Amino acid sequence: MISTKQKEILAFSYSPYDALICDGAVRSGKTSLMVVAFVDWAMREFTGQRFGICGKTVGSAVENMVVPYLSRAYAKRRYTMRWRRSQKILEIRRGRHVNWFEVFGGRDESSFALIQGRTLAGVLLDEVVLMPESFVNQALARCSVEGARTWFSCNPGPPSHWFKKKWIDRKREHNALYLHFEMTDNPALSEKTLARYRSMYSGVFYERYILGKWVAAEGLVYPMFDEARHVLAAPPATEGEVYVSADYGIQNATVFLAWRREAGTGRWICLAESYYSGRDEKRQKTVAELADSLDALLGGLGAAGGNTARVTPKRVILDPSAAALKVELRRRGYHTQDADNDVANGINDVCTLLGADKLAFMPCCGNTIKEFGAYLWDAKAADRGEDAPVKENDHAMDAVRYFVRTLRLVQKAGKPEYRPVWMM
Repeated sequence: MISTKQKEILAFSYSPYDALICDGAVRSGKTSLMVVAFVDWAMREFTGQRFGICGKTVGSAVENMVVPYLSRAYAKRRYTMRWRRSQKILEIRRGRHVNWFEVFGGRDESSFALIQGRTLAGVLLDEVVLMPESFVNQALARCSVEGARTWFSCNPGPPSHWFKKKWIDRKREHNALYLHFEMTDNPALSEKTLARYRSMYSGVFYERYILGKWVAAEGLVYPMFDEARHVLAAPPATEGEVYVSADYGIQNATVFLAWRREAGTGRWICLAESYYSGRDEKRQKTVAELADSLDALLGGLGAAGGNTARVTPKRVILDPSAAALKVELRRRGYHTQDADNDVANGINDVCTLLGADKLAFMPCCGNTIKEFGAYLWDAKAADRGEDAPVKENDHAMDAVRYFVRTLRLVQKAGKPEYRPVWMM
């Protein structure tokens, strides 16, 4: 079963348009259909040509497009496929036709050099909103083969984002077919799955990923945080290993947060915090003194559990820039790990867990609780088409984000998957 909107993707290659732009909600079926239509068009119209398949990173492009396509029964019946993993090239044959689909990542401004020099007959850019304009422009410049077409897919971002202003708002100038998707445009999603996805997002991410709107991130970063829901009156029973997440500052605050899972629920509890601001206290602590603060924090947890020895955390997830503190903690026997500092996805993950009641805090984490009510989106960044929080009241917020994102707590909680009926 295919929706009317999805059929328009499949029909694009027979249309007079030069480009296809699909945006809107997550799980609306746009990316999977675009890969199928892109390959079918390429194999019908060309042979002996190269095509680009682009994501924010090579890994995300492989995971989101190449691997799912290779597993499709439809693709297996129709083509002979060979995935050259080391070269990141998918070779596809049908009869006398053979073409090569090379995977590229558009992570940052330097990425344009990776695709420079190629000659392509078409390019598919997934997650295009997450790519720098320089990379996208270079990919389009590579499409010099007669009859080449461009395929774009994305979830919405800020309304001032360069892609919306230069492509969606000017689609007629580019002779582009624009299709906007909602989750209900994917008939393979059950009502139960739709409800689950709606519960996974809050705030600006709900408006973009569920409603499919181009909206600016403004106001509180975590408007779903509610002390009545997320701050516990009494300590719950916990189990498993203790983890520590940390944000390091010299004049700015250094924060250590201790985490453990609630028994039986899988909810993560922030049991205690250590917070020291050299600027506020008018005295900068040495790295050794900051490490002493962590020792004291873990000693207090041990005492609370009736243990005279300090608790030994499974790992300390640390601000990647905190090289000196990392050395000191390792000298003391702590297992450290650099945090995943993906700000946008980290904030999204924290929103998801707060909305699902999978994070909670003890009242003693006063600075962390206070920051939730003062952590704001940067309006100036929104005007530039970017999502960024104000770099104030963010030290505990960074430590929370490091913990959630580095341990992949959202992914481990499990996301609903689906298989389009028409591809089974």
